[in-house]
Amino acid sequence: MFKLKPLSKEAIPAALEKASCYRFLNEPVEAESICLDVLEVEPANQQALIILLESLTDQFRHNLGAAFSRAREIFPRLEDDYDRLYYRGIICERRARAHLDRGGPGSGHLAYDWFRQAMAAFESAIDKRLAGNDDAILRWNACARIIMNDSSVTPVQEDSRESMLE
Repeated sequence: MFKLKPLSKEAIPAALEKASCYRFLNEPVEAESICLDVLEVEPANQQALIILLESLTDQFRHNLGAAFSRAREIFPRLEDDYDRLYYRGIICERRARAHLDRGGPGSGHLAYDWFRQAMAAFESAIDKRLAGNDDAILRWNACARIIMNDSSVTPVQEDSRESMLE
């Protein structure tokens, strides 16, 4: 196997900038790789953890299972309470969107459940935000609009579950 080459500490700011660029170019695997290199040198680098988490959630539409598990492992490593809540919401929201994109039976119900979990996390983050940071409000509103405007995004009805079994 190969032995990966370590980054120098001086290269970390430029590497993180590149990781952000790769995310914006819709190349989350490249961004993920860069963040992993940074975290080998600075395991607690918060910016690298956040970009890594975002890169993994960018992969949900194509690789939901593995990317979701890895993203869930990362958000507890975030040091700030607000960040942990906010990115927990991001993970749930992007999982909901992945279910909607995939479609299929029950996808709207799954999406609804994940959107509601996201909204709960964003609601908690709102209480911990700094003045002028309304990102959690923007995300909460985006989730609410999808639920209100997409007729397929609904909670599971208990009586419909029973009738399907009969």
